[in-house]
Amino acid sequence: MEVKPSKPDSNETYENFVYCKTYLVDGKLKSWSGKSSDVFSNIYTRNKDGEIKPTLLGSIPDMETEPALEALDSAVAAFNRGKGKWPTMRVGERIKCLEKFADKMKNYREEVVNLLMWEISKNKSDSYKEFDRTVDYIYDTIEAYKEIDRKSAKFEKQSGIYAHIRRGPLGVILCLGPYNYPLNETFCLLIPAIIMGNTAVFKPAKHGVLLITPLLKAFKESFPPGVVNILFGRGRKIASPIMKTGKIDVLALIGHSSSAVALQDLHPNKNRLRLVLGLEAKNPGIVLPDADLDLTIKECISGTLSYNGQRCTALKILFVHESIVDEFNKKFAIAVDNLKYGLPWEKDAFLTPLPEPHKANYMQDLIHDAIKKGAKIINKKGGTLSHNYLYPAILYPVSTDMNIYHEEQFGPVIPIMSYKDIDEPLNVMAASEYGQQVSLFGNDVSKIGPLVDILANLVCRVNLNSACQRGPDVYPFTGRKNSAVSTLSVHDALRSFSIRTFVAAKDNPKNNEIIGSLLNSKDSNFINTEYLL
Repeated sequence: MEVKPSKPDSNETYENFVYCKTYLVDGKLKSWSGKSSDVFSNIYTRNKDGEIKPTLLGSIPDMETEPALEALDSAVAAFNRGKGKWPTMRVGERIKCLEKFADKMKNYREEVVNLLMWEISKNKSDSYKEFDRTVDYIYDTIEAYKEIDRKSAKFEKQSGIYAHIRRGPLGVILCLGPYNYPLNETFCLLIPAIIMGNTAVFKPAKHGVLLITPLLKAFKESFPPGVVNILFGRGRKIASPIMKTGKIDVLALIGHSSSAVALQDLHPNKNRLRLVLGLEAKNPGIVLPDADLDLTIKECISGTLSYNGQRCTALKILFVHESIVDEFNKKFAIAVDNLKYGLPWEKDAFLTPLPEPHKANYMQDLIHDAIKKGAKIINKKGGTLSHNYLYPAILYPVSTDMNIYHEEQFGPVIPIMSYKDIDEPLNVMAASEYGQQVSLFGNDVSKIGPLVDILANLVCRVNLNSACQRGPDVYPFTGRKNSAVSTLSVHDALRSFSIRTFVAAKDNPKNNEIIGSLLNSKDSNFINTEYLL
């Protein structure tokens, strides 16, 4: 069975080409005259010759070592071993810069949302949601920073010593964001990093790169020179030479663990390299015998297939008790086959094209491997392909020798395993290389209670009768084992990108006089930061 995408019409014609010829270094939008790379959407449209092809959206600079080191030098100079204008600036002044940026960013909402739809095929409602959530994240981060600063507005005394404890910056950050949330997830790294007084070199993801270009001017006009430096190109050509210098203090990356390890290995002083990493996950859903199937199926649809399953927080394998697996599979298959597919801007389109050119082929390889080893596609439309559309495939029964059992598919293929004893999925989770989240579906508190106690030691978020997710952004977002290093959330990210540091003085008349004067003067931005913000 072949699933046909919608016919291209006038609404699918792309005319707002973005040919980016600038990059941001040292507070200047510099012209790029070197090689460029075309950026294509995996949304197919009809070209002037009548052929259905991937859509050209524009181009970006294809940078290599020289501009990468130029950007690094700019960030290093701006930090200036802690002496720079930005790391020594008053909290209130840094906050004003962030507020200015957020206000400017809102002017580009429609342009960025349009690029989110075209570049990574994110549906219209989710594209608006990602933009608005990112703006909210900036304001929430500002408020969280104010709270931290207010709480540090005092000297405390222990054992005859006064101490003024605050959080200080770490240095120079290399920031590498993901393609699936190229705005929100990236800014969840970049924004807390810079507000804490660090300086940054930022390279957007391979997909979802053009949508950063409208914001270049906003960054330039909002921050002092060198605080934010933005480059374009392939990670191995830009990030690798930067890491080799040893001048990066923090590697902030959301992506694959292999990339994180490779970059760490390039750093000559790995012992002093801080890591803030969001990595892979193989989040399971565990369906207990007494689960409310209607609710469970609704949440499993969202958990497995929101944005086509291209989320680190997606449910990537389902364990269903053998007593209800047949009923679950039947209802789940019908629900999946009823999902609407279409182009991102089409009303109620839930399933959209896959943004990566070769992703559909990879998905089909996983499906064929599973079928060869005994699984079946249990939904009628499952696995059908047309151009960049792959209809979600539900695979059952899945066994441990199948690739889909082990790999993080990051796409619309849903493996289901039945279990007899609850220890079976628990043992799978314990043996897994990942430990981000789990969804537990059931109603019997006497069963749920002991499971929560175990699951809380295997993952970092246990979702009761609900899909795995990141939000709300004020809640911790992290993982065990290979899933994460450090914690990202509004509050925790500020701590991930800073270090506790303090001024101490023995309790004696002379020191007390000096401390009093410092608190009442503006001679030290560290001690007097206008706390009542």
